[in-house]
Amino acid sequence: MRTPPRWRSVLAPAAMAAALAAAALGGTGAAHADDHDAPHAATPAPAHGPQPAHPAKPDHPAEPGRPQYPGKPDQPVHPAKPQQPGHPAKPEQPGKPEQPVHPAKPEYPVHPDKPQYPGKPGRPVHPDKPVHPAKPVTPVTPVKPEYPAHPAKPVHPEKPAHPVTPEKPAYPAKPVKPEYPAKPAHPATPAKPAYPAKPAKPEQPSKPAYPAKPAKPEYPAKPAHPATPAKPAYPAKPAYPAKPAKPEYPSKPAKPDYPAKPAYPAKPAKPEYPSKPAYPAKPAKPQPSKPAYPAKPAKPDYPSKPAKPELPAKPAYPAKPAKPDYPAKPAHPSKPAKPAYPAKPSKPDHPAKPAYPAKPAKPAYPAKPAKPEQPSKPAYPAKPAKPEYPSKPAHPAKPDHPAKPTYPSKPAKPEHPSKPAYPSKPAKPDHPAKPAHPSKPVKPEHPSKPAHPSKPDHPSKPAKPSKGKHSGHEDKGHGGHEGHGD
Repeated sequence: MRTPPRWRSVLAPAAMAAALAAAALGGTGAAHADDHDAPHAATPAPAHGPQPAHPAKPDHPAEPGRPQYPGKPDQPVHPAKPQQPGHPAKPEQPGKPEQPVHPAKPEYPVHPDKPQYPGKPGRPVHPDKPVHPAKPVTPVTPVKPEYPAHPAKPVHPEKPAHPVTPEKPAYPAKPVKPEYPAKPAHPATPAKPAYPAKPAKPEQPSKPAYPAKPAKPEYPAKPAHPATPAKPAYPAKPAYPAKPAKPEYPSKPAKPDYPAKPAYPAKPAKPEYPSKPAYPAKPAKPQPSKPAYPAKPAKPDYPSKPAKPELPAKPAYPAKPAKPDYPAKPAHPSKPAKPAYPAKPSKPDHPAKPAYPAKPAKPAYPAKPAKPEQPSKPAYPAKPAKPEYPSKPAHPAKPDHPAKPTYPSKPAKPEHPSKPAYPSKPAKPDHPAKPAHPSKPVKPEHPSKPAHPSKPDHPSKPAKPSKGKHSGHEDKGHGGHEGHGD
């Protein structure tokens, strides 16, 4: 088995590393091997004198012996298995018939030699091609004229400014929220004086008419493009000289007729093989009966557990005192109604707003009555003292647990009968020897084919060694390419 080339590069460094590691281990082993034979150097004595001897260690106590367990009982003896019958002998197979000998094949006839082909005629000489006249020069295109500039757009008049919205009136300051006691009734609010009649709105002036847009100026007429000069006509192409006529090829000689192929002899008929003999039926294998196991001994009854002592009754806790009721909270005061705002004037259109008349002075609010003094809150009744919990009585002493009864000793396990030895299996009968297959007849050898005749050499080319049946196609291909090159 050859190692692939890509693994050779990996295996070479690995083998070198393994050899170096083995040499290093061998060197160290040889160095240490000499140290084992040489005696150790004497340890120098300490400077402060010899060391005292260690005291002797006490002996360990002897281990107690393990208890000896009784041996296991023998297994019961199983009954012997019945002996199996032997296999019957197989019948002998008949021999195969001999195959007939094939007759010898006839020899092929010798092919005649091929005739020699005539050579190719020479190529005719072509006349020189005429020289093309020079192309005329294209005239220069004239420059495009510049267009006039667009006229300026007219300026639109400005729109009138939007009127300024008046500011919202300031909200009156909210009164300070009194505390919990009931609020006294407010006196009736005096009637507000009537607002003076608003002056009539001036008539809305008509919007100024938009100035008429100036007429769009007419664009100046575009200058006419100069006419492009016509392209000059190309000179007439000269006529090519007539090609010389090709010489006619000489006619090829007629191909000789091949001799008729001889007919193959008919193949002999295949002999019929003998039918396979039927094997005898195998005897049924007897199954040994399983021995019955001995009955298990009944388990002893366990002693009943002692009854659990009853715990003493839990003492009752004293009743808790009732919680005192909280004093009622005063009602929340109602807020005064929000004053209605006057209607907002409608916005005028684009022209400026006229000046508004001065608003009448705001009437003064009536003086608020003095707040009555808040009555002092009643003092909460003193909470009764929390009663002390009675001391818990001591739990009665629990009775001592009764002594654990001694359980009866477990009965000894019955001895199991010893298992019977399995009978040795009967030896398998020897199978009858199979009959030898008959030898096959020797096939006759095919007759050797005659050698292919060599082709004649080409007269215009050097001789080439024949390459088999494809050599004729190569010569034909070269000739075809030379003919199509014209």
